[in-house]
Amino acid sequence: MACSDSDYAYLRELVLSQSANLIDPSRNALFETRLTPIARIAGAASLEGLVNILRVDRPAHLHRAVAEAMTINETSFFRDVKPFEALRLTILPKLIEQNQSIRKLRIWSAASSTGQEAYSVAILLSEYFPELARWDVKIIGTDISRNVVDYANRARYRRMEVNRGLRARFLMKYFERDGEEWDVCEKVRKLCDFRVANLCAPLPPLPEFDLVMLRNVLLYFPQQDRTCVFSDVYRQMQSQGYLVLGNAEQAEDSTNLFEAQFANECYFYRPVKG
Repeated sequence: MACSDSDYAYLRELVLSQSANLIDPSRNALFETRLTPIARIAGAASLEGLVNILRVDRPAHLHRAVAEAMTINETSFFRDVKPFEALRLTILPKLIEQNQSIRKLRIWSAASSTGQEAYSVAILLSEYFPELARWDVKIIGTDISRNVVDYANRARYRRMEVNRGLRARFLMKYFERDGEEWDVCEKVRKLCDFRVANLCAPLPPLPEFDLVMLRNVLLYFPQQDRTCVFSDVYRQMQSQGYLVLGNAEQAEDSTNLFEAQFANECYFYRPVKG
């Protein structure tokens, strides 16, 4: 038996409350695709059966599992060329100049999914800024899903994943092949650290960041949650830091804490000094 409209509404509300991921009713079919494995594990014969378990027993671990399964984890290496060109040509040179006296750099890949964004930034640093080898550099990736955080920390990718967005010379230089899979090399891997964090809940202890990559996640948040996330990000940033959003995202509609700048055909943001 198919789920009723009220069942889908319940699932949408559950995901919203757990992760602030706002799912449009037009995407109800996605529940069937992503939650069927969870239904089997929970002993339910159908999605409708899973909803009944969620409603009646309210098991916290299943609620979290549903939210994680519905979180958008689509990513690739060097996803969208222009932001990485802005990093290489404008943002990173300015940060290196700003931090020359302390020789320290902290970068946050928020909603990092399976790690490709963080490793892409690490490759960019290694390839174009060799002087940073003598700096204290750390890229911290966070995601709500324990599964994708574990995958990122594993630092091993399938052929299909490395074929998406990764130049052949970067693959040969910064990865080691093991059969049909590729391991991120130690030089790049040691720059990155992945942790579980929910952007719409109190954040775990984190350093102040010089650069925050918050791309392609705010699209799925309601307005109120976007405003809260921007406030948290602002508090977590150095006063002269940089914020990079997704191509279809902007801060102006949700906060006055950041001002937009433009370079290399890409918009990015700076904190407004209080």
